[in-house]
Amino acid sequence: MQAIIPLAGKGTRLRPHTHSRPKPLVRVANRPVLDHVLERLQGVGVDEVICITGHLQDQIRHHLDTHHSELERRYVEQVDQLGTADAIRLAEPYVEGPVLIVFVDTIFEADLGVIERRPDDDGIVWAKEVEDYQRFGVIVTDEDGYMQRIIEKPTEPISKLANIGVYFIRDVDLMFEGIHHVMGGEPTMGEYFLTDAFQYMIDRGDRLWTARVEGWWDCGKPGTLLETNRVLLEHGLANRPEGRGVVVHDPVRVEAGATLEAVEIGPNVSIARGAVVRRSRLADSIVGEGAVVEDSRLEGSIVGDHAEVRRVAGHLNVGDHSSVEGPDGPDEA
Repeated sequence: MQAIIPLAGKGTRLRPHTHSRPKPLVRVANRPVLDHVLERLQGVGVDEVICITGHLQDQIRHHLDTHHSELERRYVEQVDQLGTADAIRLAEPYVEGPVLIVFVDTIFEADLGVIERRPDDDGIVWAKEVEDYQRFGVIVTDEDGYMQRIIEKPTEPISKLANIGVYFIRDVDLMFEGIHHVMGGEPTMGEYFLTDAFQYMIDRGDRLWTARVEGWWDCGKPGTLLETNRVLLEHGLANRPEGRGVVVHDPVRVEAGATLEAVEIGPNVSIARGAVVRRSRLADSIVGEGAVVEDSRLEGSIVGDHAEVRRVAGHLNVGDHSSVEGPDGPDEA
């Protein structure tokens, strides 16, 4: 099975981290978001990915070529950011049949096996029921669960089914016809939306069934990235480091090769390989590869790869190869 994965976005909400790495390679629970997603796709037989690349695309290519060589890979550059419909349009020459489309802003837990159990549907759209429906595009369905329309950020509770950006399309010909139709008109808010192409399909008789996901966690902002880190650690990705002078409040994840000396860590802390943490207390934080944290007390913080943090107490959001030094030790703040 093929999958189209748009990876071209600049990830502005995750700066400064996305100045030096593409958003799909930002880590949560010590793994790139992209790896979490690909693991779920390979579980249902995805063996070829069509990657729509752009911002820092060489890093995407290197990562996939190095860590996912078992997948057939095709790279297509999206030069201009014209929206989600344009991103999928670029894959058209390479799509050979029914296709999964996955936007890598989130990590999801979904029963993708429903694809085989519903062979007569023209497509499947995955959704999550949410309370803060005003933040999302929500899906309105009929009584049988078939999508009727998607409404962006509704002010009235017409639906609480949020569109999570995961789709399976069997009728790819009509989808691409719809994309060309949408892009032949005026953009909405400066973009061409893939969901408008889905509406084109529905208006011409296609049936897109709405499937519910079990979990859906955002990775697009520092705060939600930390929340997703917590969820993943609580759901089986934690480990317990060993060492003298190490106090652990579960859950945490510390990779082999990290150095911990006289530290108190957790809950909800991920520390990547090669990192060094000394004489510090960390909670609800992510520490990148090769980073150094000394004499500090951090909470709700993200420390990038090879960054150095010394004598700091509080909340930090520090990009790769940065250096932050404060006057305070961990007990003075």
